[in-house]
Amino acid sequence: MMMKDGMARPTGRDVLGWVNRGEVLMAVGVIGVIMLLILPVPKMLLDLLLAISLVSSVLILMTAVMMKRPLDFAIFPTVLLVSTLFRLGLNLASTRLILTHGQEGHDAAGQVINAFGQLMMGGNFIIGVIIFAIILVVNFVVITKGSTRIAEVSARFTLDSMPGKQMAIDADLSSGLITEDQAKLRRKELEQESTFFGAMDGASKFVRGDAVAGLIITFINAIGGVLIGTLTHGMPAMEAANTYVQLTIGDGLVTQVPAIIISIAAGFLVSKAGVEGTADKAMVTQLATNPVSLGVVSGAAGLIGLIPGMPLIPFAALAIGSGFMAWKLGRSRLKPQPTEDEIAAAAAKPKEEVEEPISSILTIDEVKIELGYSLLSLINDLEGRRLTDQIKALRRSLAQEYGFVIPQVRILDNMRLPTQGYAIRIKEMDAGAGEVRLGHLMAMDPAGRQVELPGEHMREPAFGLPATWINENLREEATFHGYTLVDPSTVLTTHLTEILKENMADLLSYSEVQKLLKELGVEEKKLVEELIPSVVTVTTLQRVLQALLREKVSIRDLPAILEGLAEAAPHSTSVTTLVEHVRARLARQLCWQHQGGDGALPIVTLSPEWESAFAESLVGGGEDKQLAMAPSRLQDFIRSVRETFERIAMSGENPVLLTGPQTRPYVRSIIERFRGQTVVMSQNEIHPRAKLRTLGQV
Repeated sequence: MMMKDGMARPTGRDVLGWVNRGEVLMAVGVIGVIMLLILPVPKMLLDLLLAISLVSSVLILMTAVMMKRPLDFAIFPTVLLVSTLFRLGLNLASTRLILTHGQEGHDAAGQVINAFGQLMMGGNFIIGVIIFAIILVVNFVVITKGSTRIAEVSARFTLDSMPGKQMAIDADLSSGLITEDQAKLRRKELEQESTFFGAMDGASKFVRGDAVAGLIITFINAIGGVLIGTLTHGMPAMEAANTYVQLTIGDGLVTQVPAIIISIAAGFLVSKAGVEGTADKAMVTQLATNPVSLGVVSGAAGLIGLIPGMPLIPFAALAIGSGFMAWKLGRSRLKPQPTEDEIAAAAAKPKEEVEEPISSILTIDEVKIELGYSLLSLINDLEGRRLTDQIKALRRSLAQEYGFVIPQVRILDNMRLPTQGYAIRIKEMDAGAGEVRLGHLMAMDPAGRQVELPGEHMREPAFGLPATWINENLREEATFHGYTLVDPSTVLTTHLTEILKENMADLLSYSEVQKLLKELGVEEKKLVEELIPSVVTVTTLQRVLQALLREKVSIRDLPAILEGLAEAAPHSTSVTTLVEHVRARLARQLCWQHQGGDGALPIVTLSPEWESAFAESLVGGGEDKQLAMAPSRLQDFIRSVRETFERIAMSGENPVLLTGPQTRPYVRSIIERFRGQTVVMSQNEIHPRAKLRTLGQV
């Protein structure tokens, strides 16, 4: 339906939709509670609201009892606040009715308050006062105070244990025991647990305040009602006391009964931490499963029943009941236990029915670290050098440097290794091994000389440099000599880093490539749709990316790589040609990656004679080109490269070898066999704005 100005008029369905929304009802309910504190309430409406208060408190108690764990009732602090405000509002509304219409009789504040007053007083208001005082003391001194103390202790211990629990989650994630999604779920539950117990610590104060407020309001109602009845309405003192005290006691009870029920619910909830299952099952499991305990209970009940003056029937019933339960449990425990052969047969039977899938046997770990028995403490090192934290930081660093996330590193113990030894495996194959010394530091001389301190001389496992394990009390002396100091976990992590860098290409699997494509932005998705698989298959893309990673080239700029493939793939299917074209598109990145401290790219050029020699040694055509150079010429080339780069390395430079575009792949294939750290670039990979600094010629 449209209005005159063109705006749509809200229909009845729209209004009902707003009313049905939970947040609207919640807001209306809170406003209604506030209005109870201000506006007078009729007797019939007050009876309805008091009935709601009683029934809702029972619902809250049953929910708390049936919860399997406290977090299943995480909204309880909010419920506690709302219910407390609701009861205070009802208490104020009933007080207004009692003081205003108390002279009209016992039903001046409604039938619910009248019924509670008559039930508890039994015709004598002094009895009602005493019973009400006892209920108030039980709620305030016993239940509320105990629940508050448990909430305080639970909150403190929960918050104190958070770092340890977080570290345990990170350790399980790094060791491969849980997945990333499971780790996120456990972190979320940990956060909810800390928030819940912190809120319960504060919300429990509402219950104590409610008990104190009930005592003060009851005292004011009784004194004020008697004064108003005698002075204003001219009632006799005893009649005024009987009427107003009964109304006051009824009002106090009708608000304190829900309060004590919710206090019990709070006690159930905060005292259930660490107990599995619902409260009834936990109590039966932990109290009524020991036949000896039940037998002692049966005997004690029988002896008490035989004491002169004691009622025999109730104690006899308890003795017989507990004795029967002890007899039943004892018989079940005396049944013949199965032999070892029977247990083994029973255990083997389900395995025959549910055979483990063969695929689980074929699954291998991409990256795995095996530790000797003594090195297991590195996982739980509390001094800030935990191995799991360092591996987590390493995976993040390599992802930022190379452009993809390496698989999770699984950490296992291996009793066959030396007690302080470790082994690193890539796809279940040995990739490196070494030993560290706990409680010691590895000292290395930056100049490459042997450390002149007492200790165990050895070779650093990652680079093979001379090093020495020294005692930690020699730290200051080693620092004074300018030695580099490394703790055991960092030694292992450094070794792992170098091994991962050497095997980055093997770790880039087909599924990882698909994951990289899936995580591209929306703007690059169009390029992927046009390129894959019509022009380039995912397998070809994987081989190109692996070739780049073998030469330590980051694939983080995946859109530029895809653009380079889109240009070259229609003209050639050779992976070598595609890689060279992609490298040319990454010229800016390559020049920046290898530039020196002065911002210039240090280069060593390949002489025209060697360029011609390599070009003439290429045989075959198209994609079948191969290098066929005489072994003597190859030895001359290797000797010339080694002499040139070693001479330049003496001055602290680490240049790249610059070749022609056609010969670069073949020159690189030779150099990587004897000097793998040397970077080989072609002239096409030099960015126009790059500054060059020539250091020599091969």
